Amino acid sequence: MEALAKTVRISARSLGRAGLVHAYGHCSARVDADHFLVCPARPMAQILPGEACTLVPVRGALPEGVLGEVRLHQQIYQRRPDCGGVIRFMGPNVMALAALGRVPAMRHGFGTYFAPKVGLWDDIQLIRDEEKAVGAIDAMGASAGLLMRGNGGVVAGESLEEATGLAFYLDDMCRIELAALAAGLADTPEISAEDAQTRATRAGRIFGRMWDHLTFGDPEKTA
Repeated sequence: MEALAKTVRISARSLGRAGLVHAYGHCSARVDADHFLVCPARPMAQILPGEACTLVPVRGALPEGVLGEVRLHQQIYQRRPDCGGVIRFMGPNVMALAALGRVPAMRHGFGTYFAPKVGLWDDIQLIRDEEKAVGAIDAMGASAGLLMRGNGGVVAGESLEEATGLAFYLDDMCRIELAALAAGLADTPEISAEDAQTRATRAGRIFGRMWDHLTFGDPEKTA
């Protein structure tokens, strides 16, 4: 389990370096059908090598000291047995578009990984109870991503390494959408569902290379 905890810490710090989290945010990785590991409840860029992560049940009460929004992670792991990693993050473009109550269209390659579309939870209140967590993940639907109005986003991947890449992708997807809105071109055609299915490949170490990019120089990765 320590190897998985190291991956959680590396992911947390990489998201901080990339500016996708700041004082707030959390990431987790599935241990088995009934448990996952979540990063320490403090700014992710400041998590220390070897620092303990917390084992959390997929169902049931959160352990003491675990942030209330980790209920979002629980809901995803309950519903998606193939999900291995979840990230709650505040990328600047995700925050901006979510504040507008909009979701990005599929306009470039990164966006195709969120087909059929990014979900939207249209409620500005923090998610600190079971009812809101259920509602938010209901709104996420089958997508790999969710925007929460005024509160950033969530992504889910087959692994935490993949989820880390998806966080970068979703923020870039929102960047493109904001550029389209600013240029008055938001009504241009989206990528088709058929083209999206073909483009959203995992071949060629797509996520492995993004993981290498985001985690380069991490003290635990190079140790």
